[in-house]
Amino acid sequence: MIKTSTAPYAALILRVSLGILFLMHVSLKLFVFTVPGFVGFFASLGLPAIAAYAVIALELLGGLALILGIYASWVALPLAAEMLGTIVLVHGHNGWMAANPGGGWEFPALWMIALVVLYLLGDGAMALRPAPRS
Repeated sequence: MIKTSTAPYAALILRVSLGILFLMHVSLKLFVFTVPGFVGFFASLGLPAIAAYAVIALELLGGLALILGIYASWVALPLAAEMLGTIVLVHGHNGWMAANPGGGWEFPALWMIALVVLYLLGDGAMALRPAPRS
């Protein structure tokens, strides 16, 4: 049974938490790895440089949209797709555990599931621009 009186606040907590995590994640790319370093990493995977810039933009704008509640449930879907790509292209071959060398795929899988849950829940309380629901 869903607690309808508190579910919007659960979605709010999930939405803001995920948004903060994405802003922290993109900050690592920008300030630690640097943009050229991250683009070089994408090239080492055989991916075009434009994809690295798209990931940076998605994490930055998506993180902000999640925190503010601007079409957050819809923003969650491309972010979930990014996490799936992270599993397939980066972490999948490292095994399940995040503690494995190179990091496993448990955290990207958890993020992906949480993003799908947010999509299913909706934007939650205090969203600036809730996505229209059918």
